[in-house]
Amino acid sequence: MTAQPYDFVPGQTPLPEKNLRAIRAALVIPEDREAFDAGLKAVLDEVRVSLDLGALNAFVHRWWISACDSVRDPEGRRQMHNRAEQVLAGGPRPEGRPWREILAARGIDV
Repeated sequence: MTAQPYDFVPGQTPLPEKNLRAIRAALVIPEDREAFDAGLKAVLDEVRVSLDLGALNAFVHRWWISACDSVRDPEGRRQMHNRAEQVLAGGPRPEGRPWREILAARGIDV
C-alpha cells in the first residue's frame, strides 16, 4: 500500500506541484495567467527590495490554490471570470437589480 495525499482521487487529474512553473502551467484561463504573471513581477520586485521571501511564499500558496481550482474545474473558473467582469461593469444581478443599487442600499459607496 502506498501513501497518497488526503485529497487524491483515482482517475482525477492530479493537482499541480507547489512551484511557480507547475502553477503557471496549470492556469488554463488567460485571465488567470495574466494576473499570475503581473503578480509574480510585483512580488519579485517586492522581494528584491525587502529581501524577505515571505511575500513570495504567500504568492505561491495563493496561486497554487487557484491552480488546483483550475485543474479541477476550468469551466467554473471561466464562469467566475465572466461573472466578475459583469459585476465590475455594473451589470444586473440574477435578481435583476444592479450591483450598485444593492451595495448602495447597504451603505457601501462604489
